[in-house]
Amino acid sequence: MPQKIEKAKAPEATDIVDGLLAGVGLKHGRRLIRRDTPRYQRQEPNDLVETPATELAVYRDGAVEVLAVPRWQKTHLPHAFSTRWGGVSTAYRREESLADEMRPGEMNLGLTEADERENVLENRRLLLAAAGGEGRRLVTLKQIHSNLTRRVTRGDAERVMRADGLMTDDPEVMLGIQTADCVPVLVRDKRTGAVAAFHAGWRGTLKRIVEGGIGKMRLEFGSRPEDLEAAIGPAIGACCYAVGEEVRSEFLSQFSYAPELFSEVYDSDPVKEKYPLLFLTARAPGHSNMGPNLHLDLIEANRRQLLDAGLRAERIATAYRCTNCAPETFFSYRAEHGFCGRMMSVIGAGRTGERAFGAS
Repeated sequence: MPQKIEKAKAPEATDIVDGLLAGVGLKHGRRLIRRDTPRYQRQEPNDLVETPATELAVYRDGAVEVLAVPRWQKTHLPHAFSTRWGGVSTAYRREESLADEMRPGEMNLGLTEADERENVLENRRLLLAAAGGEGRRLVTLKQIHSNLTRRVTRGDAERVMRADGLMTDDPEVMLGIQTADCVPVLVRDKRTGAVAAFHAGWRGTLKRIVEGGIGKMRLEFGSRPEDLEAAIGPAIGACCYAVGEEVRSEFLSQFSYAPELFSEVYDSDPVKEKYPLLFLTARAPGHSNMGPNLHLDLIEANRRQLLDAGLRAERIATAYRCTNCAPETFFSYRAEHGFCGRMMSVIGAGRTGERAFGAS
């Protein structure tokens, strides 16, 4: 497993402020959530170890490190959720990793302007090999935050398709979904061998991309909910995903359980707590920035859609890794202010005899 990565050196201005606070016996506090959310505690690379049956585990194939479902790994189902670890890209390397000999490159899997196309294609080859799908045709999408799911075959590998869900029963195909905070969801049908992959940001979640996609699996492949299993990959957690009141209103209009998806998060800044008069404004009550932030649990929202589609809770594996909390392990659009690579979640219809992660 990779060695623990030290945190990046704070900017000089932050050092000055921290020094002033320390001089008066104060230090900057961490966010406090008004409910217990231990699932989203900050994770370091070395913490990604043994996990319960309903959570994803980490596997390494050479220098490439991925997350996978233990029970799928045992049945040789080709699949993986990528991390930053491994690969040949250098466009998005963080400052603290530049001198790390264990990280000569990273696994950017998105064809972005900042990265060389050849590097990305090599990373994709490495990912498919690590996922047990080497030699298959990778099918991806131009993702548009929609509720569209497309059925594809190996002939679609070179097409540019706009949608946010893919499904197939073609054993020569690997489905690929790109994320950098949004929720990736993989689904398999144990009976028919069909598989699906979904990209769910808040807009796609609101449009029921996952729930609707499973409905399309039932139509296209005759899938039955009792035969389906799912995995939810790394995404921004409830600890970090602040949204506006308009987002909560949208969810309240669509889901009966929407109130359970939102929480209020306060900043425990000790300076504001000790000297509140310094931060008074002329704004009307409720219009200043001193109140709580509204946070959305996108991972739970998509888990609830899987349940509503008929899947059993024990057949839904979840990463519960916050990408924003661990940008040294995952690409995070929010943590890196938009300049970041893309992870990829891949899955293929099972074939007898394919190796699993770490198998000799």
